[in-house]
Amino acid sequence: MVKERALYEALEVSPDASDSDIKKAYRKMALKYHPDKNPGAGDQFKTISHAYEVLSDTQKRQVYDQYGEAGLSGDMGGGMGGMDPNDLFSQFFGGGMFGGGGGRPKPSGPRRGRDIAHALKVSLEDLYKGKTSKLQVSKKVICGGCDGRGGKEGAVKQCGKCHGRGIEVVIRQMGPMVQQIQQHCRACQGVGEEIDPRHKCKKCDGNKVIQERKQLEVHIDRGMKSGQKVVFQGEADQEPGIVPGDIVIVIEEKEHSRFKRRGDDLFYEAEIDLITALAGGNLHIQHLDDRVLDVAILPGESIKPGEMKMLDGQGMPSHRHQNMGNMFIKFNVRFPEPNWTTEEDIKKLEAILPARKSAPALPKGVNTEEVVLSSVDVHHQKSMNSNGDDAMDEDYEDAHQHGPGVQCAQQ
Repeated sequence: MVKERALYEALEVSPDASDSDIKKAYRKMALKYHPDKNPGAGDQFKTISHAYEVLSDTQKRQVYDQYGEAGLSGDMGGGMGGMDPNDLFSQFFGGGMFGGGGGRPKPSGPRRGRDIAHALKVSLEDLYKGKTSKLQVSKKVICGGCDGRGGKEGAVKQCGKCHGRGIEVVIRQMGPMVQQIQQHCRACQGVGEEIDPRHKCKKCDGNKVIQERKQLEVHIDRGMKSGQKVVFQGEADQEPGIVPGDIVIVIEEKEHSRFKRRGDDLFYEAEIDLITALAGGNLHIQHLDDRVLDVAILPGESIKPGEMKMLDGQGMPSHRHQNMGNMFIKFNVRFPEPNWTTEEDIKKLEAILPARKSAPALPKGVNTEEVVLSSVDVHHQKSMNSNGDDAMDEDYEDAHQHGPGVQCAQQ
């Protein structure tokens, strides 16, 4: 039985949900209520983030299940039947809640260091095939010369000015007002310790840690996407008395020269000439694994400018699944240059192509004027093409949403 259910209800999971269920629920709701997507749901986003922070941590979840929010805040006098906060921390971390000796309060369990995030740019080819990349990172490690003490045995002492607290109180007089300000101790720079300069470790100069470069092997799985993470647990900066955080590698997909990606689907623009569009032919597409797809356009299929076709199963592999996405091909038809043939050949073409649609008859008395077409200059052409990418994305969305009605080009 759990004392409170509010955090479980915030993530819409049951109290017996697994860690995996909690993570999935958080991801789903974080996307739904993220302020960037849902500006009015800021408080809701904070609530589910707090719920995930507690329930994804085994120790915090145990405290919450047994004592509720009061257990997390340390205000447990009534809700726990008078249990001392020291007893609660002793149960989960060992020892008392506060250390003795007049020093500043310290949790008896070791603190966890910060995670370090690195971005790794990955080509679409490597995301299609999978790859192991080597990445050099710089991190702090415990100094081996002094075993993280900073100096010889006994050389490190409590700061005499702040008595190990790492902070000092400065009193400022502002007219009749007296102001007290807490700031880092200037004598020890907020560390709470002093080291005799004569006995400082020469390797780390009393800093207890040194910089070290380490090579990580990052395994890129097939089908991974931008934003996905590869986590190296406990590989972040080391400090004495601190549990190292994780190094988190964040995948960034590089822009590709031929393909655009939408989830597990690939989008490709192909240019064909007019004879191929009308009478058929073959189109060659070099895929991401160096295969060449031989796409047959059937005679009489009549590919229209801007038309979309689909190759089933020729998209990206789904991450950690066996199925494949699709490849969508948008056709751009290249027309002949002006005055490309003779008047005799044009007459032959008129005999082959569907009959020209006659212009509707004009009512009597309408004033008509003959006009001549002219070419658009470069400036106007660029202005009209400025929204081409948006139009292309709309074409893709239409084709994707109506996928079953799109025919697959096959040989």
